[in-house]
Amino acid sequence: MRKVIIMGAGGRDFHNFNIAMRDDPEVVVVAFTATQIPGIDDRTYPASLAGPRYPQGIPILPEEKLTDLIRHEGVDEVVLAYSDLAHETVMHKASTVLAAGADFALLGPKATMLNSTKPVVAVCAVRTGCGKSQTSRRVGQILLDAGLSVALVRHPMPYGDLEAMRVQRFATVEDIDASHPTVEEREEYEAPVELGMIMYAGVDYAEILAQAQEEADVVIWDGGNNDLPFFTPDVHIVVVDPLRPGHELRYYPGEANVRMADVVVVNKVDTADPRDVGTVVENVHSVNPDAVIVRADSPVELEDGPSLVGKRVLVVEDGPTITHGEMPYGAGTVAARRAGAVVLVDPRPFAVGSIAETFRKFPGIGHVLPAMGYGDEQLHELEATINAAECDLVVTGTPMNLGRLIEIKHPVRHATYALEDHGEPTLAQTLDPFIRAHTKHPMLTV
Repeated sequence: MRKVIIMGAGGRDFHNFNIAMRDDPEVVVVAFTATQIPGIDDRTYPASLAGPRYPQGIPILPEEKLTDLIRHEGVDEVVLAYSDLAHETVMHKASTVLAAGADFALLGPKATMLNSTKPVVAVCAVRTGCGKSQTSRRVGQILLDAGLSVALVRHPMPYGDLEAMRVQRFATVEDIDASHPTVEEREEYEAPVELGMIMYAGVDYAEILAQAQEEADVVIWDGGNNDLPFFTPDVHIVVVDPLRPGHELRYYPGEANVRMADVVVVNKVDTADPRDVGTVVENVHSVNPDAVIVRADSPVELEDGPSLVGKRVLVVEDGPTITHGEMPYGAGTVAARRAGAVVLVDPRPFAVGSIAETFRKFPGIGHVLPAMGYGDEQLHELEATINAAECDLVVTGTPMNLGRLIEIKHPVRHATYALEDHGEPTLAQTLDPFIRAHTKHPMLTV
Protein backbone atom coordinates (compact mmCIF):
# COMPACT_ATOMS: atom_id res chain seq x y z
CA MET A 1 0.00 0.00 0.00
CA ARG A 2 1.53 3.28 -1.17
CA LYS A 3 0.76 6.30 1.05
CA VAL A 4 0.07 9.49 -0.92
CA ILE A 5 -0.55 13.17 -0.22
CA ILE A 6 -2.17 15.33 -2.90
CA MET A 7 -1.09 18.99 -2.91
CA GLY A 8 -3.98 21.09 -4.17
CA ALA A 9 -6.04 24.25 -4.13
CA GLY A 10 -9.60 22.96 -4.07
CA GLY A 11 -10.12 21.67 -7.62
CA ARG A 12 -7.64 19.67 -9.67
CA ASP A 13 -6.60 17.80 -6.52
CA PHE A 14 -10.07 16.30 -6.05
CA HIS A 15 -10.32 15.42 -9.75
CA ASN A 16 -6.97 13.61 -9.73
CA PHE A 17 -8.06 11.63 -6.71
CA ASN A 18 -11.47 10.76 -8.16
CA ILE A 19 -10.10 9.59 -11.51
CA ALA A 20 -6.69 8.11 -10.71
CA MET A 21 -6.65 7.06 -7.04
CA ARG A 22 -10.07 6.61 -5.44
CA ASP A 23 -10.47 3.01 -6.57
CA ASP A 24 -6.80 2.01 -6.69
CA PRO A 25 -6.27 -0.70 -4.05
CA GLU A 26 -2.52 -0.09 -4.05
CA VAL A 27 -2.86 3.58 -3.02
CA VAL A 28 -4.14 5.21 0.15
CA VAL A 29 -4.43 9.01 0.17
CA VAL A 30 -3.70 10.14 3.72
CA ALA A 31 -4.40 13.86 3.15
CA PHE A 32 -4.94 16.71 0.75
CA THR A 33 -3.07 19.95 1.35
CA ALA A 34 -4.52 23.30 0.30
CA THR A 35 -3.19 26.72 -0.68
CA GLN A 36 -3.89 29.76 -2.98
CA ILE A 37 -7.56 30.13 -1.95
CA PRO A 38 -8.38 31.41 1.56
CA GLY A 39 -10.50 29.25 3.85
CA ILE A 40 -10.39 25.95 1.94
CA ASP A 41 -8.18 24.04 4.39
CA ASP A 42 -9.00 22.48 7.75
CA ARG A 43 -12.01 20.63 6.35
CA THR A 44 -12.66 17.09 5.09
CA TYR A 45 -13.17 15.57 1.69
CA PRO A 46 -16.35 13.70 2.59
CA ALA A 47 -16.76 9.93 2.58
CA SER A 48 -19.67 10.25 0.13
CA LEU A 49 -17.20 11.54 -2.47
CA ALA A 50 -14.09 9.68 -1.31
CA GLY A 51 -15.76 6.27 -1.62
CA PRO A 52 -16.01 3.14 0.56
CA ARG A 53 -12.24 2.86 1.02
CA TYR A 54 -12.35 6.13 3.01
CA PRO A 55 -15.25 5.83 5.49
CA GLN A 56 -13.95 8.80 7.52
CA GLY A 57 -13.27 10.94 4.48
CA ILE A 58 -9.86 12.52 3.84
CA PRO A 59 -8.48 15.49 5.80
CA ILE A 60 -7.66 18.71 3.93
CA LEU A 61 -4.82 20.52 5.72
CA PRO A 62 -2.74 23.66 5.11
CA GLU A 63 0.19 23.16 2.76
CA GLU A 64 2.45 24.55 5.49
CA LYS A 65 2.04 21.19 7.28
CA LEU A 66 3.32 19.17 4.31
CA THR A 67 6.80 18.33 5.64
CA ASP A 68 5.48 17.21 9.02
CA LEU A 69 2.75 15.15 7.35
CA ILE A 70 5.26 13.34 5.13
CA ARG A 71 7.41 12.40 8.09
CA HIS A 72 4.68 11.57 10.61
CA GLU A 73 2.53 9.55 8.19
CA GLY A 74 5.39 7.77 6.46
CA VAL A 75 4.26 9.14 3.09
CA ASP A 76 5.72 7.52 -0.02
CA GLU A 77 4.62 9.98 -2.69
CA VAL A 78 3.34 13.54 -3.00
CA VAL A 79 1.35 14.50 -6.10
CA LEU A 80 1.25 18.19 -7.08
CA ALA A 81 -2.27 18.96 -8.31
CA TYR A 82 -2.72 22.70 -8.71
CA SER A 83 -1.72 25.23 -11.30
CA ASP A 84 -0.26 28.62 -12.24
CA LEU A 85 3.15 28.00 -10.69
CA ALA A 86 6.47 29.19 -12.05
CA HIS A 87 8.65 26.28 -13.12
CA GLU A 88 11.16 27.24 -10.44
CA THR A 89 8.43 27.18 -7.80
CA VAL A 90 7.44 23.66 -8.85
CA MET A 91 11.00 22.49 -8.33
CA HIS A 92 11.24 24.19 -4.92
CA LYS A 93 8.15 22.26 -3.89
CA ALA A 94 9.64 19.08 -5.32
CA SER A 95 12.84 19.67 -3.35
CA THR A 96 10.85 20.12 -0.14
CA VAL A 97 9.08 16.82 -0.73
CA LEU A 98 12.25 14.93 -1.65
CA ALA A 99 14.11 16.26 1.37
CA ALA A 100 11.29 15.07 3.62
CA GLY A 101 11.66 11.55 2.25
CA ALA A 102 8.88 11.13 -0.34
CA ASP A 103 8.73 10.88 -4.13
CA PHE A 104 7.34 13.84 -6.08
CA ALA A 105 4.91 13.31 -8.95
CA LEU A 106 2.80 15.13 -11.55
CA LEU A 107 -0.14 13.39 -13.24
CA GLY A 108 -0.51 14.01 -16.95
CA PRO A 109 -3.44 14.14 -19.38
CA LYS A 110 -3.55 10.39 -20.07
CA ALA A 111 -4.14 9.63 -16.39
CA THR A 112 -6.70 12.34 -15.73
CA MET A 113 -8.68 13.25 -18.88
CA LEU A 114 -12.18 11.85 -19.37
CA ASN A 115 -13.57 10.94 -22.80
CA SER A 116 -16.90 12.44 -23.89
CA THR A 117 -19.53 10.97 -26.18
CA LYS A 118 -20.01 14.49 -27.56
CA PRO A 119 -17.36 16.69 -29.22
CA VAL A 120 -15.35 18.83 -26.82
CA VAL A 121 -13.75 22.23 -27.34
CA ALA A 122 -11.31 22.98 -24.52
CA VAL A 123 -10.31 26.57 -23.74
CA CYS A 124 -7.24 26.87 -21.54
CA ALA A 125 -4.53 29.46 -20.89
CA VAL A 126 -0.89 29.93 -19.98
CA ARG A 127 -1.63 32.15 -16.94
CA THR A 128 -4.53 33.33 -14.87
CA GLY A 129 -5.94 36.52 -16.39
CA CYS A 130 -5.08 35.90 -20.06
CA GLY A 131 -8.70 36.28 -21.13
CA LYS A 132 -9.63 32.62 -21.19
CA SER A 133 -13.18 33.07 -19.92
CA GLN A 134 -14.09 35.70 -22.52
CA THR A 135 -12.60 33.35 -25.13
CA SER A 136 -14.83 30.54 -23.84
CA ARG A 137 -17.84 32.83 -24.12
CA ARG A 138 -16.88 33.78 -27.66
CA VAL A 139 -16.45 30.13 -28.62
CA GLY A 140 -19.84 29.36 -27.10
CA GLN A 141 -21.49 32.20 -29.00
CA ILE A 142 -20.00 31.01 -32.30
CA LEU A 143 -21.33 27.50 -31.68
CA LEU A 144 -24.75 28.78 -30.62
CA ASP A 145 -24.95 30.94 -33.75
CA ALA A 146 -24.21 27.81 -35.80
CA GLY A 147 -27.26 26.12 -34.31
CA LEU A 148 -25.46 23.88 -31.83
CA SER A 149 -26.57 23.52 -28.23
CA VAL A 150 -23.77 24.12 -25.75
CA ALA A 151 -22.94 22.97 -22.24
CA LEU A 152 -20.07 24.96 -20.78
CA VAL A 153 -18.28 23.04 -18.03
CA ARG A 154 -16.13 25.16 -15.75
CA HIS A 155 -12.99 24.04 -13.96
CA PRO A 156 -13.88 23.31 -10.30
CA MET A 157 -14.17 25.99 -7.66
CA PRO A 158 -15.55 23.85 -4.80
CA TYR A 159 -14.89 26.22 -1.94
CA GLY A 160 -18.09 25.50 -0.02
CA ASP A 161 -20.04 22.36 0.96
CA LEU A 162 -18.38 19.67 -1.13
CA GLU A 163 -21.27 17.23 -0.92
CA ALA A 164 -23.77 19.87 -2.00
CA MET A 165 -21.48 20.93 -4.85
CA ARG A 166 -20.94 17.44 -6.30
CA VAL A 167 -22.73 18.37 -9.54
CA GLN A 168 -23.90 21.92 -10.16
CA ARG A 169 -26.05 22.96 -13.12
CA PHE A 170 -26.90 26.59 -13.80
CA ALA A 171 -29.43 27.67 -16.44
CA THR A 172 -30.40 31.03 -14.91
CA VAL A 173 -28.88 33.71 -12.70
CA GLU A 174 -31.38 32.61 -10.05
CA ASP A 175 -29.80 29.13 -10.13
CA ILE A 176 -26.43 30.75 -9.48
CA ASP A 177 -27.81 32.87 -6.62
CA ALA A 178 -29.33 29.79 -4.98
CA SER A 179 -25.91 28.11 -4.76
CA HIS A 180 -24.59 30.97 -2.58
CA PRO A 181 -21.40 31.24 -4.66
CA THR A 182 -18.19 33.13 -4.06
CA VAL A 183 -17.33 36.21 -6.11
CA GLU A 184 -14.90 34.10 -8.16
CA GLU A 185 -17.67 31.65 -9.05
CA ARG A 186 -20.05 34.44 -10.04
CA GLU A 187 -17.36 35.96 -12.27
CA GLU A 188 -17.25 32.73 -14.26
CA TYR A 189 -20.90 31.65 -14.23
CA GLU A 190 -23.06 34.71 -14.79
CA ALA A 191 -22.02 35.88 -18.27
CA PRO A 192 -22.29 32.47 -20.04
CA VAL A 193 -25.73 31.86 -18.52
CA GLU A 194 -26.88 35.30 -19.65
CA LEU A 195 -25.74 34.38 -23.18
CA GLY A 196 -27.94 31.28 -23.14
CA MET A 197 -25.45 28.56 -22.28
CA ILE A 198 -25.97 25.85 -19.67
CA MET A 199 -23.21 25.95 -17.06
CA TYR A 200 -21.88 22.98 -15.14
CA ALA A 201 -19.33 22.85 -12.33
CA GLY A 202 -18.73 20.99 -9.09
CA VAL A 203 -16.53 18.18 -7.75
CA ASP A 204 -17.36 14.90 -9.52
CA TYR A 205 -16.44 15.58 -13.14
CA ALA A 206 -17.27 12.08 -14.38
CA GLU A 207 -20.87 12.64 -13.30
CA ILE A 208 -20.80 16.25 -14.53
CA LEU A 209 -19.67 15.11 -17.97
CA ALA A 210 -22.29 12.36 -18.05
CA GLN A 211 -25.03 14.95 -17.50
CA ALA A 212 -23.59 17.68 -19.72
CA GLN A 213 -23.14 15.46 -22.76
CA GLU A 214 -26.76 14.27 -22.47
CA GLU A 215 -28.22 17.74 -23.06
CA ALA A 216 -25.76 19.40 -25.46
CA ASP A 217 -24.40 18.97 -28.96
CA VAL A 218 -21.00 20.30 -27.87
CA VAL A 219 -19.25 20.46 -24.50
CA ILE A 220 -16.95 23.43 -23.88
CA TRP A 221 -14.28 22.92 -21.25
CA ASP A 222 -13.62 26.30 -19.61
CA GLY A 223 -10.33 25.85 -17.78
CA GLY A 224 -9.24 27.53 -14.57
CA ASN A 225 -5.90 29.25 -13.96
CA ASN A 226 -3.60 27.69 -16.58
CA ASP A 227 -4.63 24.10 -15.89
CA LEU A 228 -4.92 21.26 -18.39
CA PRO A 229 -8.39 20.10 -19.55
CA PHE A 230 -10.27 17.47 -17.57
CA PHE A 231 -11.92 16.23 -20.79
CA THR A 232 -10.16 14.97 -23.93
CA PRO A 233 -10.59 17.80 -26.45
CA ASP A 234 -11.41 17.57 -30.14
CA VAL A 235 -10.15 21.16 -30.41
CA HIS A 236 -7.73 22.53 -27.80
CA ILE A 237 -7.61 26.35 -27.69
CA VAL A 238 -5.00 28.04 -25.50
CA VAL A 239 -4.91 31.77 -24.69
CA VAL A 240 -1.57 33.58 -24.27
CA ASP A 241 -0.92 37.07 -22.92
CA PRO A 242 1.56 39.45 -24.59
CA LEU A 243 1.35 41.72 -21.54
CA ARG A 244 3.39 38.96 -19.85
CA PRO A 245 5.70 37.83 -22.67
CA GLY A 246 7.73 34.75 -21.87
CA HIS A 247 5.27 33.40 -19.30
CA GLU A 248 3.96 30.97 -21.91
CA LEU A 249 7.20 28.98 -21.48
CA ARG A 250 7.85 29.55 -17.78
CA TYR A 251 4.75 28.39 -15.90
CA TYR A 252 3.27 25.03 -14.98
CA PRO A 253 1.21 23.61 -16.59
CA GLY A 254 0.73 26.50 -19.03
CA GLU A 255 3.70 25.48 -21.14
CA ALA A 256 2.20 22.00 -21.52
CA ASN A 257 -1.01 23.63 -22.76
CA VAL A 258 0.96 25.55 -25.39
CA ARG A 259 2.69 22.40 -26.56
CA MET A 260 -0.66 20.55 -26.81
CA ALA A 261 -2.67 23.36 -28.43
CA ASP A 262 -4.42 23.15 -31.78
CA VAL A 263 -5.18 26.88 -31.70
CA VAL A 264 -3.34 29.61 -29.79
CA VAL A 265 -5.21 32.87 -29.20
CA VAL A 266 -2.84 35.82 -28.71
CA ASN A 267 -5.11 38.12 -26.72
CA LYS A 268 -4.83 41.84 -25.82
CA VAL A 269 -3.12 42.75 -29.10
CA ASP A 270 -4.86 46.14 -28.87
CA THR A 271 -2.98 47.06 -25.67
CA ALA A 272 0.28 45.10 -25.94
CA ASP A 273 3.58 46.28 -27.39
CA PRO A 274 3.86 44.80 -30.92
CA ARG A 275 7.34 43.55 -30.04
CA ASP A 276 5.88 41.55 -27.15
CA VAL A 277 3.22 40.11 -29.43
CA GLY A 278 6.01 38.99 -31.74
CA THR A 279 7.93 37.44 -28.85
CA VAL A 280 4.91 35.43 -27.71
CA VAL A 281 4.20 34.17 -31.24
CA GLU A 282 7.85 33.20 -31.69
CA ASN A 283 7.85 31.34 -28.36
CA VAL A 284 4.69 29.45 -29.27
CA HIS A 285 6.11 28.43 -32.64
CA SER A 286 9.36 27.30 -31.00
CA VAL A 287 7.52 24.52 -29.10
CA ASN A 288 4.43 24.02 -31.28
CA PRO A 289 5.06 25.01 -34.91
CA ASP A 290 1.77 23.46 -36.07
CA ALA A 291 -0.50 25.56 -33.86
CA VAL A 292 -2.88 27.96 -35.62
CA ILE A 293 -2.32 31.52 -34.35
CA VAL A 294 -5.39 33.72 -33.84
CA ARG A 295 -4.87 37.33 -32.79
CA ALA A 296 -7.53 39.02 -30.68
CA ASP A 297 -8.32 42.24 -28.86
CA SER A 298 -9.92 42.79 -25.47
CA PRO A 299 -11.38 46.29 -25.77
CA VAL A 300 -12.58 47.72 -22.46
CA GLU A 301 -15.73 49.81 -22.21
CA LEU A 302 -17.09 51.75 -19.25
CA GLU A 303 -20.78 51.62 -18.52
CA ASP A 304 -22.50 55.01 -18.31
CA GLY A 305 -21.98 57.12 -15.21
CA PRO A 306 -20.25 60.19 -13.77
CA SER A 307 -17.16 61.51 -15.51
CA LEU A 308 -13.77 60.26 -14.30
CA VAL A 309 -11.86 63.25 -15.66
CA GLY A 310 -9.64 64.66 -12.94
CA LYS A 311 -11.08 62.31 -10.31
CA ARG A 312 -9.57 60.13 -7.59
CA VAL A 313 -10.67 56.60 -8.49
CA LEU A 314 -10.56 53.33 -6.57
CA VAL A 315 -10.24 50.41 -8.99
CA VAL A 316 -11.55 46.97 -8.03
CA GLU A 317 -10.12 44.19 -10.21
CA ASP A 318 -10.69 40.46 -10.72
CA GLY A 319 -9.20 38.71 -7.66
CA PRO A 320 -7.33 35.69 -9.09
CA THR A 321 -5.79 37.75 -11.91
CA ILE A 322 -4.30 40.20 -9.41
CA THR A 323 -3.25 37.70 -6.73
CA HIS A 324 -1.71 34.43 -7.94
CA GLY A 325 -2.02 35.64 -11.57
CA GLU A 326 0.62 38.26 -10.68
CA MET A 327 -0.90 41.02 -12.83
CA PRO A 328 -0.50 44.38 -11.04
CA TYR A 329 -3.67 45.71 -12.72
CA GLY A 330 -6.53 44.66 -15.00
CA ALA A 331 -9.36 45.94 -17.17
CA GLY A 332 -10.66 48.40 -14.57
CA THR A 333 -7.33 50.20 -14.46
CA VAL A 334 -7.16 50.44 -18.25
CA ALA A 335 -10.68 51.88 -18.35
CA ALA A 336 -10.07 54.37 -15.53
CA ARG A 337 -6.89 55.74 -17.07
CA ARG A 338 -8.43 56.09 -20.51
CA ALA A 339 -11.42 57.91 -19.01
CA GLY A 340 -9.20 60.56 -17.41
CA ALA A 341 -8.79 59.47 -13.79
CA VAL A 342 -6.05 61.63 -12.29
CA VAL A 343 -5.26 59.40 -9.28
CA LEU A 344 -5.68 55.67 -8.71
CA VAL A 345 -6.28 55.46 -4.98
CA ASP A 346 -4.09 52.98 -3.10
CA PRO A 347 -6.53 50.78 -1.14
CA ARG A 348 -3.94 49.49 1.36
CA PRO A 349 -4.50 52.16 4.04
CA PHE A 350 -8.21 51.32 4.07
CA ALA A 351 -7.97 47.50 3.90
CA VAL A 352 -9.42 45.53 6.79
CA GLY A 353 -9.26 41.90 7.94
CA SER A 354 -8.49 39.34 5.26
CA ILE A 355 -8.30 42.05 2.60
CA ALA A 356 -5.30 43.55 4.40
CA GLU A 357 -3.83 40.04 4.67
CA THR A 358 -4.21 39.61 0.89
CA PHE A 359 -2.00 42.64 0.31
CA ARG A 360 0.61 41.26 2.69
CA LYS A 361 0.56 37.88 0.95
CA PHE A 362 0.79 39.37 -2.55
CA PRO A 363 3.07 42.44 -2.30
CA GLY A 364 3.24 42.83 -6.09
CA ILE A 365 -0.34 44.11 -6.32
CA GLY A 366 -0.51 47.62 -7.76
CA HIS A 367 -2.83 50.43 -6.68
CA VAL A 368 -5.90 48.25 -7.15
CA LEU A 369 -8.22 46.28 -4.90
CA PRO A 370 -8.65 42.57 -5.73
CA ALA A 371 -12.31 41.53 -5.52
CA MET A 372 -11.85 38.93 -2.80
CA GLY A 373 -15.15 37.37 -1.77
CA TYR A 374 -14.60 33.81 -0.55
CA GLY A 375 -17.44 33.75 1.95
CA ASP A 376 -19.77 36.28 3.58
CA GLU A 377 -17.21 37.57 6.08
CA GLN A 378 -14.65 38.38 3.42
CA LEU A 379 -17.35 39.98 1.28
CA HIS A 380 -18.25 42.28 4.20
CA GLU A 381 -14.55 43.14 4.59
CA LEU A 382 -14.36 43.97 0.90
CA GLU A 383 -17.40 46.24 1.27
CA ALA A 384 -15.88 47.95 4.32
CA THR A 385 -12.57 48.50 2.51
CA ILE A 386 -14.26 50.06 -0.52
CA ASN A 387 -16.48 52.33 1.54
CA ALA A 388 -13.57 53.51 3.73
CA ALA A 389 -11.48 54.50 0.72
CA GLU A 390 -11.00 58.22 0.15
CA CYS A 391 -12.04 58.43 -3.48
CA ASP A 392 -14.49 60.20 -5.78
CA LEU A 393 -15.60 57.12 -7.72
CA VAL A 394 -15.15 53.36 -7.90
CA VAL A 395 -14.43 51.50 -11.13
CA THR A 396 -15.07 47.76 -11.04
CA GLY A 397 -13.22 45.56 -13.53
CA THR A 398 -14.67 42.24 -12.38
CA PRO A 399 -16.64 40.12 -14.89
CA MET A 400 -19.78 40.29 -12.70
CA ASN A 401 -21.85 43.05 -11.12
CA LEU A 402 -20.31 43.51 -7.68
CA GLY A 403 -23.09 45.94 -6.79
CA ARG A 404 -25.53 43.02 -6.60
CA LEU A 405 -23.65 41.65 -3.59
CA ILE A 406 -22.46 44.62 -1.56
CA GLU A 407 -23.60 48.18 -0.94
CA ILE A 408 -21.04 50.68 -2.25
CA LYS A 409 -21.50 54.23 -1.02
CA HIS A 410 -19.38 55.81 -3.76
CA PRO A 411 -20.58 56.30 -7.36
CA VAL A 412 -19.66 53.19 -9.40
CA ARG A 413 -18.84 52.61 -13.05
CA HIS A 414 -18.38 49.07 -14.32
CA ALA A 415 -15.77 48.14 -16.94
CA THR A 416 -16.74 45.40 -19.40
CA TYR A 417 -14.67 43.57 -21.99
CA ALA A 418 -15.14 40.90 -24.63
CA LEU A 419 -12.96 39.09 -27.14
CA GLU A 420 -12.79 40.60 -30.64
CA ASP A 421 -10.92 39.35 -33.68
CA HIS A 422 -7.77 41.16 -34.75
CA GLY A 423 -7.28 40.24 -38.40
CA GLU A 424 -7.42 36.74 -39.84
CA PRO A 425 -7.78 33.91 -39.23
CA THR A 426 -10.67 34.73 -36.94
CA LEU A 427 -11.77 32.40 -34.19
CA ALA A 428 -14.93 31.61 -36.18
CA GLN A 429 -12.89 30.72 -39.27
CA THR A 430 -10.71 28.45 -37.16
CA LEU A 431 -13.74 26.66 -35.71
CA ASP A 432 -15.58 26.34 -39.05
CA PRO A 433 -14.22 22.83 -39.92
CA PHE A 434 -15.24 21.62 -36.45
CA ILE A 435 -18.73 23.08 -36.86
CA ARG A 436 -19.12 21.54 -40.32
CA ALA A 437 -18.15 18.15 -38.92
CA HIS A 438 -20.69 18.29 -36.10
CA THR A 439 -23.80 19.86 -37.61
CA LYS A 440 -26.45 17.91 -39.51
CA HIS A 441 -26.89 20.83 -41.88
CA PRO A 442 -23.50 22.57 -42.02
CA MET A 443 -23.53 26.33 -42.29
CA LEU A 444 -20.75 28.79 -42.85
CA THR A 445 -19.63 30.68 -39.77
CA VAL A 446 -17.60 33.26 -41.69
